[in-house]
Amino acid sequence: MTELFEQDRKTDNRQSSKGNQLKWYNGNTWYKADYTGYEGLAEYMVSHLLVLSDLKKNDVCLYDTEQIRYKKNMFHGCKSTNFLSDGWQLITLERLFKNFFGESLMTSMYKITSYEERIKFMVDQIIRITGLTDFGKYVSRLITIDALFLNEDRHTHNIAVLIDSYNQFHYCPFFDHGASLLSDTSMDYPLNQEVYPLMNEVKSKTFCSSFDEQLDIVEKLYGRQITFRFTKQEVHRLIMSEPYYPIEIKNRAEDILLYQMKKYAYLFL
Repeated sequence: MTELFEQDRKTDNRQSSKGNQLKWYNGNTWYKADYTGYEGLAEYMVSHLLVLSDLKKNDVCLYDTEQIRYKKNMFHGCKSTNFLSDGWQLITLERLFKNFFGESLMTSMYKITSYEERIKFMVDQIIRITGLTDFGKYVSRLITIDALFLNEDRHTHNIAVLIDSYNQFHYCPFFDHGASLLSDTSMDYPLNQEVYPLMNEVKSKTFCSSFDEQLDIVEKLYGRQITFRFTKQEVHRLIMSEPYYPIEIKNRAEDILLYQMKKYAYLFL
């Protein structure tokens, strides 16, 4: 359990359609409280399973679950070590595009009716601004991760790049998976309903509402860029070693993961 205080509280400018979680920063560690359900468990499971892929260690922001005490209230949530080096900054694609062109990236993308052209527009403009020539491959990895783990809240406010003290751009570790695994139990995916019909209701928010359509397009444009190596046994071990969440929630998250692993079996070794 970690106790946090008002001076640790941080306001996050990155918007979410689900509302903004309580966030704190203390001792080079970020903390987030659950807001709609079990976001902390989702962050923990997705990030630890990403380590069991062909991503490099520094490509992943690793989250662990935590119990947080704040103003006499107890929260489930998660924590992660700050991945920014001294003098470096994280800048979202929305803010980057707005600074460069003076308008919203999301609005500009959604003026384009073709989903493929939306993706190409975003990738091409970010390459133009940053010089990150493999940004299409990065987007392919991101869209694949979100499809496998059903992250319904990926948008231009939580896709980002890094900028160093010399104003050079770098790829950002994959972060912000809290809206994965049907974690919103307060509104959209109640615990008292069957999970498999609910899975059919989950929509993506990046380029269109279909995870599979997005995935097909990025694989066509930029190739398949990530392979996963975890097994159902490793999923079970990981989720059962988590110390805070109720078994009902753990079982549900595990069921979702096993179903998605079977659906996207071609992504696994």
